[in-house]
Amino acid sequence: MLKTKRSKTGPFWERKTLAEMTDTEWESLCDGCGRCCLHKLEDEDTGKVYYTDVACRLLDLEQCRCKHYEERLSHVPDCVVLSRDNLDALSWMPVTCAYRRLAEGRGLADWHPLVSGNAQSVQRARISVRGRVISETAVDTADIEHRIIRWLKVPATTGKRRA
Repeated sequence: MLKTKRSKTGPFWERKTLAEMTDTEWESLCDGCGRCCLHKLEDEDTGKVYYTDVACRLLDLEQCRCKHYEERLSHVPDCVVLSRDNLDALSWMPVTCAYRRLAEGRGLADWHPLVSGNAQSVQRARISVRGRVISETAVDTADIEHRIIRWLKVPATTGKRRA
């Protein structure tokens, strides 16, 4: 899924592959939408992934950023850490995700803060989960299957399983 360079000039995300980016460049690709922090359900028969409106307890629901990003694995051991090494296995990532977009050769969206120059462009474009989700601490885990959302564009099933 990691595509080759597209341009010799322009911003780093157009000049470099995901594998070539520095850690700082890699981290700056996160637009702060919070979609990857939503609980997802997978149909065992079809592999189709369904997003819910239930967010990880570490997601700051206003800022749409992890409250304990650097230590998140000590708080949530099963948190999936997106990396250059596992991007191919994460077909469940939202189609709006910058990492997925670049890996698929689609470039960054106009609303992405690196393109727009404004961190609020994610909220204005209604990409952010802000104001649309609740924390897992407010939900009985038995009810999560009743909280599937339809407003988030779900990736097509690719047959790849979540790592």
